Amino acid sequence: MNETPEAVSNSVRSRILIDALPYIRKYSNKIVVIKYGGNAMTNPELKSAVMSDIVLLTLVGIKIVLVHGGGPEINQMLKRVGIESRFVNGLRYTDEDTADIVRMVLAGKVNKELVSRLAEYGGKAIGLCGIDGGMISAHKMEGDVDLGFVGEIDAVDTKPVLDTLDNGYIPVISTVTCGKNGEVYNINADTAASRIAAELGAENLVLMTDIAGLLRDKDDPSTLIPTVHVSEVPFMKRQGIISGGMIPKIECCVEAVRRGVHKTCIIDGRVPHSILVELLTNEGIGTQFI
Repeated sequence: MNETPEAVSNSVRSRILIDALPYIRKYSNKIVVIKYGGNAMTNPELKSAVMSDIVLLTLVGIKIVLVHGGGPEINQMLKRVGIESRFVNGLRYTDEDTADIVRMVLAGKVNKELVSRLAEYGGKAIGLCGIDGGMISAHKMEGDVDLGFVGEIDAVDTKPVLDTLDNGYIPVISTVTCGKNGEVYNINADTAASRIAAELGAENLVLMTDIAGLLRDKDDPSTLIPTVHVSEVPFMKRQGIISGGMIPKIECCVEAVRRGVHKTCIIDGRVPHSILVELLTNEGIGTQFI
């Protein structure tokens, strides 16, 4: 007797759930840090997919820590108040006025919107920033070019994050903090997510981006490299496979692995439910660094 389309659909659904079971076991009660940014933050459908994925993962016993950016929202607000957005080597130049805007947009508008969206899908979340509980201590980043109030992390106190997790909430973290004299510092979200994941002893760090992952040919998505050992990274840089804007992201992945995170992944946030595909399937999506 032939199966009806509905029966086939149910069969497929059950198979998916069964296949996901080993990965649910693997990550159960483990911490996964997700850096959320790019197009997945601005596209309403993708944003809904990410929020529902995070709630689902939490409900099956995975401890999700969400670290977010908010570049487009910052750009919009700066434009509204007549401040030009400037970037140096991929980092936002942050004068005192810009630092105030960054704090207002990230720790206020974006952070609380994400907490609210998670609640819409049945999740319980608490918004935090690097200032809360002295979670992130930082100093002014120094280098050949002055970036203004861009901070470099000195230390991360994980207690506010662990307390939030232990009480059954999803920590939603914006990466602004204060220096010793109360000055506001803007911290790169990839860098902060990497350090937070390491200090938490996370099982996985997932960086959501607007590309498929690390490509052998940056113009050909079919050349995706699924797995990279951190020892291969210097050679890939010399070959030019890792270049441009991918360098700081991959350096964050390498640093997290070297500090004890089991693996890190760069995934395409433009693909709906890419987080679930990465964490709960054998094939995964994007590039993993181990």
